[in-house]
Amino acid sequence: MDEKILTVVIPCYNSQDYMKHCIKSLLCEREGLEIIIVDDGSTDDTAAIADAYEKKYPDIIRAIHQENGGHGEALNTGIKNARGTYIKIVDSDDWVSKNAFHEIMTKLRFFTSEESRVLPDLVISNFVYEKEGKKIKKVMRYHHLPKDELFTWNRFALKGASSFLLMHSLIYRVGLLRECRLTLPKHTFYVDNLYAYIPLPYVKTMYYIDVNFYRYYVGRPDQSVHEDVMLTRLDQQLRVNKIMIDAYRLFDDPRTENPSLRTYMLKDINMITTISSILLIRTHTKTGLEKRDELWDYLKKKDIKMWRRMKKTFLGRGVTVEGKFKRKIAEFLYLEAKSIIGFS
Repeated sequence: MDEKILTVVIPCYNSQDYMKHCIKSLLCEREGLEIIIVDDGSTDDTAAIADAYEKKYPDIIRAIHQENGGHGEALNTGIKNARGTYIKIVDSDDWVSKNAFHEIMTKLRFFTSEESRVLPDLVISNFVYEKEGKKIKKVMRYHHLPKDELFTWNRFALKGASSFLLMHSLIYRVGLLRECRLTLPKHTFYVDNLYAYIPLPYVKTMYYIDVNFYRYYVGRPDQSVHEDVMLTRLDQQLRVNKIMIDAYRLFDDPRTENPSLRTYMLKDINMITTISSILLIRTHTKTGLEKRDELWDYLKKKDIKMWRRMKKTFLGRGVTVEGKFKRKIAEFLYLEAKSIIGFS
């Protein structure tokens, strides 16, 4: 068995209709690759498909079956069992580009070789919104980052909300995720936000590869990022939001003392809190507005310094303002958030 350089974790729940396309896209690169298919208590043919792939590619693919624990628990299982130096999460309805994957693996092989003197904590690449019915695909590219060189947070500048790091753009060093003891909550959607936030203070070095690697499918009406679905799962969105608030007191934690890191994390949590607030407003109910206020009160009690800074921002003012223009402002912010985060 060759040394595993990259572990790709594919969390699957009733994924029989699309998981094969995902897996096939990954098998174009086999040297140093490990694929872990986590069957999260599926009730369709997902388990059988996973086992068949493991039997056909025993040196590359492992199928792990578990009781249903949700997306977060599937990721926990993948991280725990990863044998690679690096780890990438690919959802079962998404896929990767062949040429970009070749460039990614070539670079990762170099990082883990004897002649390399660098082992970045985080490797960043572009991703593409594969939105159903759209001929022109939106590419999320990180123009503001240094290309093809090792860099630190001191050279990281967030230019525009569209340059936020999302799970689809991240390849972490496995040891880093274990060092920060990342554990995602069970039976909870939207844990992607935690995956792209909690490990960041442990990231000391980064490397950006300007290739359109990850293809993020958006368009199924039952997807967790579909607005109608999100409105039915607001309790889970709020749970994730509060875990992010609890994770770090950004202005008092020595792990977040780097100004560039702190600035990025503040903008990130501000964006997530804005989305939570907008969705609560869009319920058009008194309860929704009360929960929005409860969320901001929770933030104030947990970290008043962060609360003060977020309340002063355009986003913070926009989703907490009262009066007749409240809904218009929220609608505008909602449209902006849709284009950034990619929910439909």
